Amino acid sequence: MKPNTRHLINIMIYLGVFLLIQMIISTIAAFIFHGDVNSKPLPVIIISSVSSLLTIILFAWRKWFPLTKTYLQTRPWTTLLWVVVLSLGTIIPSEWMQEQLGMEMPEELERLMTQLLSSPAGYVAVGILVPLAEEIVFRGAILRTLLRLLPGNWHWGAILISALIFGAVHGNMVQFVHATLLGLLLGWMYWRTDSIVPGVVLHWVNNSVAYVICRLMPGMTDVELIDLFKGNERSVILAVVFSLLIFLPALYQLNLRLKK
Repeated sequence: MKPNTRHLINIMIYLGVFLLIQMIISTIAAFIFHGDVNSKPLPVIIISSVSSLLTIILFAWRKWFPLTKTYLQTRPWTTLLWVVVLSLGTIIPSEWMQEQLGMEMPEELERLMTQLLSSPAGYVAVGILVPLAEEIVFRGAILRTLLRLLPGNWHWGAILISALIFGAVHGNMVQFVHATLLGLLLGWMYWRTDSIVPGVVLHWVNNSVAYVICRLMPGMTDVELIDLFKGNERSVILAVVFSLLIFLPALYQLNLRLKK
């Protein structure tokens, strides 16, 4: 079998296994909870946690992504701090862009996310397990294979394709846009380092902020920025500009610091 054909098959296997695990766990949970899996936090948390754990274990067991300490042995602590800053700088501009495009999260999904983020157990699922599992699958396995399929100057094509796949699996337009843009950053960091560690940190911060907001301001998940700033559009623009003043220097620092 030609190498390119093998790479394409592997990508389909990685994505198929990831989706299949979620389907199987959701089906089992629906049977255990008599089909009532979306109206209570516990089934949603269990599905998310077990699916992520099985994904991590299976991909590690099959060696579908490189499990090494090489990057951490370089002691990249300052670099990872800049990754945290970068992630914080993406939050308000991303929300503003979604609002300008007139996109709203489906009510059912919004309710599920609220349930997931309503307890510490939900944070373990969304804030820790999901970022690790998704970085293993979409960067450690899928993007790594795409970079072999599209080597050299084609690396941005590989990064874009992996980002689009990452956005598509979220299943709705709001998360598609956010996850695709985030996927471009995550893919770029993976390409620069050959490690999922920076991506896991960025992904963790992004999901953790959502958890903190949900816990500190219940019922604010569907509030727009203009409402948050009490109708002052100038304050919204200033918040976006301030975030970009955080994001751009962090991106510049990472461009200097991220190395294979």
